[in-house]
Amino acid sequence: MDPVIIVGAGPVGLTLALALARQEVPCVVLDEGPGKDEPRPARTVVLREDTAALLERLTGVALGEHGVRWAGWRSVRRRQVMSEIIFEEADPAAPLHIAQHVVTGALRAAIADERLVNVAVDSRLDSIEQERSGVTAHTRGPNGTWWRGSYLVGCDGPRSTVRKLQDIRFPGRTAVERHAVAALRTELPWVGRALLHRTPPWRQSGPSAGEVTARPLPDGVWRLDWLLPPGKDLVTPEILVARIRETLAGWTDGSTPAYDLLDTGVHTVHHRLARRWRVGRVFLAGDAAHLLGALGTQGLDEGLRDADNLAWKLAPAWHHGPHGPHEALLDSYQAERRAVVAARLRAADQVLPVLRGTGGLRQIVPRAARGHDTLLTDGHLGRGPLGAPGAYADSPLAPRPLEGEIPVDTPPGAPVTDVRVTAEDGSFVQLRDRLGRGALLVVLIAPGTGVWDRKHWVSAGVMPRLAAAVTALPYRAELLVAESYPGAPAHSVLLVRPDGHLVTALSGVRPADLYAAAEATVGGAAEEEPARAASGAR
Repeated sequence: MDPVIIVGAGPVGLTLALALARQEVPCVVLDEGPGKDEPRPARTVVLREDTAALLERLTGVALGEHGVRWAGWRSVRRRQVMSEIIFEEADPAAPLHIAQHVVTGALRAAIADERLVNVAVDSRLDSIEQERSGVTAHTRGPNGTWWRGSYLVGCDGPRSTVRKLQDIRFPGRTAVERHAVAALRTELPWVGRALLHRTPPWRQSGPSAGEVTARPLPDGVWRLDWLLPPGKDLVTPEILVARIRETLAGWTDGSTPAYDLLDTGVHTVHHRLARRWRVGRVFLAGDAAHLLGALGTQGLDEGLRDADNLAWKLAPAWHHGPHGPHEALLDSYQAERRAVVAARLRAADQVLPVLRGTGGLRQIVPRAARGHDTLLTDGHLGRGPLGAPGAYADSPLAPRPLEGEIPVDTPPGAPVTDVRVTAEDGSFVQLRDRLGRGALLVVLIAPGTGVWDRKHWVSAGVMPRLAAAVTALPYRAELLVAESYPGAPAHSVLLVRPDGHLVTALSGVRPADLYAAAEATVGGAAEEEPARAASGAR
C-alpha cells in the first residue's frame, strides 16, 4: 500500500503523522515551508487535559516542563472578583499554556526519529487526482514532484488548498472576535494564575471597554489579549503600548511596572465549518475543516481531536487494503467530528450576542453578570458546551441497546476517566497510556487485584472467560484490569475505543454483548486485521 499523504506540517498534520506511524502506517507530510518554525512568543496555545496527554504520549516530551499549567483562574468584572478557581499542584485538569512553536518542535523532533514518516519540505500542493485505488498529488517548488498515496488528509489551515481543490464550501462568520495580543516579561501581583478582567475600571464604558486576559508562560512571560471593538480599526504600536501601560498600571495600583515587550500581534477569530470532511480518499482536519475560538475556546484542541479520531480509523483501512470492509468506519469520522464542532459553534453563536452586548440582559436579569462569567470560564477552562471534549453519543458506530449494558459516570461516547490499570504484562500504567495503539481496550473492574501479583488472579474468577471473549473479538483488543472506575460496580467490563471514548459498560462478562459492541465500533467489519501483530497492541 502507498503511504498516507498529509498536506500541512502544523501541529495537527504532524500529530496525525505520528499517530498513524504508531499504528505502522507510513506517511508523507508535505510541508510548504523550510521544515522549522520561527519562535513567536505571542503565538501560544492552551491545551486541555486530553489533548496535552495525546501530544505527550506521541512525542515522549513532558510538555508541562516547557509551558505553564495554570495554578488557578480568576475572573474579575470591574473591581469585583466574580469567581476564583485554584488548581492543586500537578492537577491534570489545569489547562497547559505553551508556545505553539514549542509544541511543533516537539512533534518535529519525534518525527525525525520515526522511520515511517517522511517530511518533504518546500513542497506546495497544487493538484490532486483521485481514483479508486489511491490518490496522486503534485507539488511545486524546489522539490516539486508527483506523490502517490493511499489516502490524503488536508491539514493545511484556514486557506486550505486541499479544500479548494475538492470544491468544498466553507461557510460561516468572519471576524467574530478580534484581539490585540502582546507577549511581555514582567511581574504581576499574582503568580502562575490566569486572569480574565471584564470592563476594567481604567477603561471607559461602552463597547470599547471590552476585556483583557492574562495567561502565564515560563520565565516570567505573560500573554495579554485585549478584546477589540467591532470593526477594522488599525492597532498601531502606539495604541498597543498605551494599552499595555494602562493595563499593567491598573493591575498594580497606578504605577506601571517594568516590562520587556517580546512580541505583538492581532488575532482575528472566524467561525467556519466545511460542508464535507471527506471526498472519497481525501479528508480534511484541523483549521482546514473548521475555524472556532471565540469566548476562550481553543481551535487547536479540536484539530488534535480530529487527528486522534481519524488515525485509528485510517489505520485498519490502510492495513486491510483498498477493498476492505471499513468504509463505514471512515465515514464515521465526518459524522462524529463535524457534529461535535458544529455543536460548539452553535453554542458560541447563541451566547455571543449576550456576552458581547452593551447592557441588555445584564440590566434586566439579576445575577446575569455572574452567569456570563460562568460561560466565559467554561470556554477558557475547557468545560461545558463551549469547552468540554465532545461526546459521540449519536455516532453511527454506537452499538444497539445491549441486554447487559449498565450506566457508569462516563456516558457512552464520552472520553473515559484516566484511571490506573494493570496491563497484560503485569505492569501498572494509566489507562490513557494504552490509547492510540489501534486496539480496543477491554477493562475489567476488579477491586483488590492491585495488591496481588498478576499470576495470582489472571487465571482466577472471571478472567479466563473474559480473556477468551477478548481473543474472539472481531478486532484486536487489549485486556486491562482496574481496581475501580467512577460509577462502575465490581466485575463490570468497559469497552473503550482506541481514541479513549467509552463504547459501553457491561455488567459482568457477556461475550455476545462484547462482540456486538466491538463489531459496531469498527463499522460492522467482522474480518480479522492482517496487521494484528505489527501494531504491537498485545
